[in-house]
Amino acid sequence: MGDGLVRCSWAGNDPAMVRYHDEEWGVPLHDDRKLFEYMVLDSFQSGLSWRIILNKRAGFDRAFRHFEPGVIVTYGPDDVERLLKDENIIRNRRKIEATIDNAKLVLDIQAEHGSLSDFLWSFVNGEVEQHRHESMDEIEATSPESEIMSAALRKRGFKFFGPTVCYAFMQGAGLVNDHMTDCYRWEQLGGTR
Repeated sequence: MGDGLVRCSWAGNDPAMVRYHDEEWGVPLHDDRKLFEYMVLDSFQSGLSWRIILNKRAGFDRAFRHFEPGVIVTYGPDDVERLLKDENIIRNRRKIEATIDNAKLVLDIQAEHGSLSDFLWSFVNGEVEQHRHESMDEIEATSPESEIMSAALRKRGFKFFGPTVCYAFMQGAGLVNDHMTDCYRWEQLGGTR
């Protein structure tokens, strides 16, 4: 990007990807609405590039009313049909319907655990897992924690939250610090030499 900063290679030179890398990816999130946003985006990303999702993020935000679970649970068949015509999102019926169903499950978790944040962060004992990766090749697609998170979510009825999606979510929402050790964000987010 010409600023002299070393970043994780996946950020590339695309301004949107660099901004996401620098400002969001790996930053610990505890806001329930923002966590649900990441869950929705990660579930839609399955099988696609993150760049596609970032480019449609504003469309998702409008389509799913700023990712407010209490609003999304009111969506019915007409809303599903409307969203299937919305070119600003990924038009996948199963994922749209899953998002509506998952919103109800988020409300259940909030009622049971006090917050979605408390529930999700329990899978890493409330602490960011600090990793020391020197190469992207060292990062696995899943982890024991993402396997456990996925099993717990699926047991509750969540759809499109397999272990790989859960791990991508954990990376994005900052439950793990998977920035490369030579990336300037690694130390900023708690990595120590």
